[in-house]
Amino acid sequence: MTDSEPDLLVAGETLIDFLPDRASSLADVESFSRRAGGAPANVAVALARLDSVPWFWTRVGEDPFGDYLVETLGEYGVPDRFVERDPEADTALAFVSHDEGGERAFTFYRDATADTRVEPGGVPDETLDGVDWVYVGGVMLAAEPGRSATLDLARRAADRDCTVVVDPNARPELWDSDDGTSDHGFPASVREMLDHAHVVKATPEDLAAAGFESENPEALTEAVCERGPHTVLLTLGGSGAFAYATEAAPWGAGTAFHEGYDVDPVDTTGAGDAFTAGVLVALSDSALASTSDAETPETESSLSEVLAFANAVAAVTTTAPGAMTALPTREAVRDFRR
Repeated sequence: MTDSEPDLLVAGETLIDFLPDRASSLADVESFSRRAGGAPANVAVALARLDSVPWFWTRVGEDPFGDYLVETLGEYGVPDRFVERDPEADTALAFVSHDEGGERAFTFYRDATADTRVEPGGVPDETLDGVDWVYVGGVMLAAEPGRSATLDLARRAADRDCTVVVDPNARPELWDSDDGTSDHGFPASVREMLDHAHVVKATPEDLAAAGFESENPEALTEAVCERGPHTVLLTLGGSGAFAYATEAAPWGAGTAFHEGYDVDPVDTTGAGDAFTAGVLVALSDSALASTSDAETPETESSLSEVLAFANAVAAVTTTAPGAMTALPTREAVRDFRR
């Protein structure tokens, strides 16, 4: 951990994940385990574990679940300066189950919960002047005033030359049915966020929900960059990860692919968030440029190293149960890559 002021700001929800005692539909599950969750919270904790402690802007209720989340974040070294408490709203909850195909499914209790009630200006301009990187999660776009507050944060951060990183994180359960024409639906909200974003981390499914579709990773990521971002990192599940950058990227134009690592996964919960944290650490690491060599173009080598490091963080996370509890340290990642 470092005692200096954070160089990164993470913004978004933290909530309670209730994990089932067995893989089944929610109607058939009799008991659950309580865990601290929420993609941005996982990213914030992962960064702290990787010695890149961030600010974390979020909001929880003044209730026992909120107490638990605040305590958990503190145990991992995440500062509480921007962890707000709401005396009039409950902490958000999410119950995890499995659908008929065996995939994880989520049932959210997030109607007017504390995390949806962050307001514009919660992070002052002076704080944004002191950080170089701002990460925002797409779940915050699903309800007001959180939607406006998140867009306001991204806009102000971009105006202050922060690198804005966005994870759309499509969760259809949180959005009203949308034919793509609504000004506040998922596609429109993501596209509005892309007006302020520099880096996007997403899955093909996230991008398809936002209206970007192609079976070719390069064509897909290039289409996203045409909306404004200069870099897109695409996670492809067991097939690895792909990166695309335009000439506007500080690391230059180029593409890269990393096939991932061969591990025996115990629990994939939080792996995508671990990957995101790995991306943030690798991109913000001043030593990144040193990865190039005489045989490999610097941009390709740099992006390849970003993907390799991020995939390693994600891979180690899957080898132990839980999300936050499985997040690795830098030393663990180094040992794994050896």
